[in-house]
Amino acid sequence: MAEHDLEKLKIDRGPSAATPRRRRNWLRYAIIVAILLALIAVALRMTGPQAVETATVTSVYPSQSYTLLNATGYVVPQRKAAVASKGQGRVEWLGVLEGTVVKEGQIIARLESDDVAASLAQTRAQVKVARANLELQRAELKNAEVDLKRFRILAPQGAIPVTQYDAALARYDKAKASVNSDEAAIVAALANAQAAQVAVDQTVIRAPFDGVVLVKHANVGDNITPFSSASDSKGAVVTIADMKTLEVEADVAESNISRITVDQPCEIQLDALPDARFAGRVSRIVPTVDRSKATVLVKVRFVDRDARVLPDMSAKVAFLSKPVPPEEKKAVVAVQPSAVVTRDGRKVVYVIDHDTAREMHVTTGERIGDLLAVQGVKPGDVVVLSPGDKLKDGAKVTLAKK
Repeated sequence: MAEHDLEKLKIDRGPSAATPRRRRNWLRYAIIVAILLALIAVALRMTGPQAVETATVTSVYPSQSYTLLNATGYVVPQRKAAVASKGQGRVEWLGVLEGTVVKEGQIIARLESDDVAASLAQTRAQVKVARANLELQRAELKNAEVDLKRFRILAPQGAIPVTQYDAALARYDKAKASVNSDEAAIVAALANAQAAQVAVDQTVIRAPFDGVVLVKHANVGDNITPFSSASDSKGAVVTIADMKTLEVEADVAESNISRITVDQPCEIQLDALPDARFAGRVSRIVPTVDRSKATVLVKVRFVDRDARVLPDMSAKVAFLSKPVPPEEKKAVVAVQPSAVVTRDGRKVVYVIDHDTAREMHVTTGERIGDLLAVQGVKPGDVVVLSPGDKLKDGAKVTLAKK
């Protein structure tokens, strides 16, 4: 009986006892693997690309710090003319094209002039006829004067009848009146000739001042009819402008007009020449307000003339508190101030090269508005804003989601 009881105390090492132990081991292994995977994920997140915010390096002008207000407008010539003729006719010669430089008095075009030239020749002939008639009447007056002097001597002596003396006196008075009439006829003929000459001159179209041809309105063969809207006719031959009188017409809000004065310094930027800045001065303020836009027209002249400036170019005008010094007329490179940090006693920025941050040493300058002037980077570079202490040279970065 005792042996039977001892048999019951033996450990059963069969399959049914080993199964729970294996389950516990697998559970332990699974927990360890999960912990390792979590650690690996954390490590990957810590060593992966850092999310950063970026900004672009730009170029600015120091004059921005002097700007009181800005306005937009267009370049216009103060002196501009649509050149035509008071005469009417067909264009038979045109000597200019768009862009041709002309001088005052230079012949631009000619109209057909056969009819007015014939009228001029006729009036000149009439002048000659009037002068010939005057010479004839002067000879008649001289002959009548001689006869009258002789009869004045003979009549008192009774040598000639009184009636003959009276006839000589009448002849003298008639000859004198004829001379006066012919002299007046010459004056009238000369006036007619002058009018005919003016008509001929009007067929020659000349430049009224030094300038450049902007628009060519007519061609050879076109009919010129000034002050008329007749079909198939032109009023002007060309439009010219004096390029020395170019200025900018800018619309300024009436609420800001008190901040502008005549001869105030300005800086002009043209859309066609974005890298250039032109010095200007307020020429005049037009004393009227545009009701529809609530603006006042301000005209700004160029201090220095530039051949690249053309009429009708779009322009931006910055009205300044003081003139820009010569040393500040060039653009400088600038960045957001938060992009500049100190590393090991040096001021640096982090430039994005593809997906890598490159540490660049920079030298800082003055504040220009909301930007900071720097040297060491170039316009167009993308830099990291507010780089943290963990950002190092060569670190992988990605753009932060906003």
